[in-house]
Amino acid sequence: MTSQETAPPRKVPGNGAVSSRLSGIDAARGAALLGMMSTHLLPTFGPSPQWEPTLVGLVFSGRSAALFAVLAGIGLALSTGKQEPKSGMELWAARGGVAMRALVIAVVGLTLGGLDVNVAVILVHYAVLFLCILPFLGLRLRALCLWSLGWVLMSPVLASLVRPLLLDANPPLQLGHNPNSEDLGTPGRLLADLFFTGYYPVFQWISYLLIGLVIGRLALTTAKVQVLLLVCGTAVATVAKIVGILAMEAWGGRAALEALPATRGYPLDSMLQVNLTGLQQVDSWWWLATAAPHAGTTLDLLHTGGVAAGVVGLFLMLGTLAERIKINFLMVLSGPGAMTLTLYSAHVWVVSGFTNQPLPAGWTDEGMYWTQALAAVAIGVCFALLRRRGPLEWVAHTASKLGSYRPAAVG
Repeated sequence: MTSQETAPPRKVPGNGAVSSRLSGIDAARGAALLGMMSTHLLPTFGPSPQWEPTLVGLVFSGRSAALFAVLAGIGLALSTGKQEPKSGMELWAARGGVAMRALVIAVVGLTLGGLDVNVAVILVHYAVLFLCILPFLGLRLRALCLWSLGWVLMSPVLASLVRPLLLDANPPLQLGHNPNSEDLGTPGRLLADLFFTGYYPVFQWISYLLIGLVIGRLALTTAKVQVLLLVCGTAVATVAKIVGILAMEAWGGRAALEALPATRGYPLDSMLQVNLTGLQQVDSWWWLATAAPHAGTTLDLLHTGGVAAGVVGLFLMLGTLAERIKINFLMVLSGPGAMTLTLYSAHVWVVSGFTNQPLPAGWTDEGMYWTQALAAVAIGVCFALLRRRGPLEWVAHTASKLGSYRPAAVG
């Protein structure tokens, strides 16, 4: 949840305009933050017994979190060589910096996991993803494309074979809550939850960081690449979603899944549109044919990854426009987007204060969301104008510098 390039936005020499690459990437990250906050604070389903999906659920569920992960991959690519990845000692130094940054994120995530909060905190999973992606940082574009395609196609199948074994263990290797420091005492259960049985299964989510690495190796400041990301990302996302809907509604998938004992009593139709969390997705190969949010299937990864690529392309284009007209209108998103680790952590802490309690008199879910969203924007813009990192971003950046330190050669 933190940019790999966490320095305040740089200026292009001679015209003072903000770099389109940095402002566009940070703006996309800011949009992801606000989208993720909306799924935490606003209803994603209507009241029972209909459980009709809400607009927030249909638009943001699954996509905002995936966008964060893809942007993490992009940030890693930008910090480890852009089009030409680093090699040798430089690469090992970069990996050390990423590992130390992951350590900071993990500590923050474990701390937030100890709060009583009805939010699925992503930070520990995010940190593990950073560590898992280290071996791929030195790969060139072609190799990254092959790895990302293979991972998108194969990881859901392998996960579907492993997950039932972990859930059938006694007790099941699943946490049922956010990872916290106490879970370090049961490492097997913790790792099983992080990689396969939890809310953000790292094994499949590696796909997003690989996609981000591919995108980050491209010439992001060129109009051709920006349009390519927007058009191709939108096309892939659309096709994947259509195939998923056909599989469920026209080819018999939903009827087969509704007949399973484990799905009885659940509003499966609505869950397929918004969020499959809560269903273990076992006992049928039809689970692999859905493009539902948080399904972790190939179609889900293609759809959400395509959406992320399209959003990145769009914001890069807007960043280029801002640069040309010399008006940084993206600051309302790029400001908070440059300090998402701090703002996300503050958001989770605030939400924990209202968990399992009624909202204060006169407050609504919408009012709570817009108050926090506007506060995040205001804080982010202030830090951007002051050209300062967020507090947790400063800690992560310092840890990264320590991890990537290389003694000067002697002689």
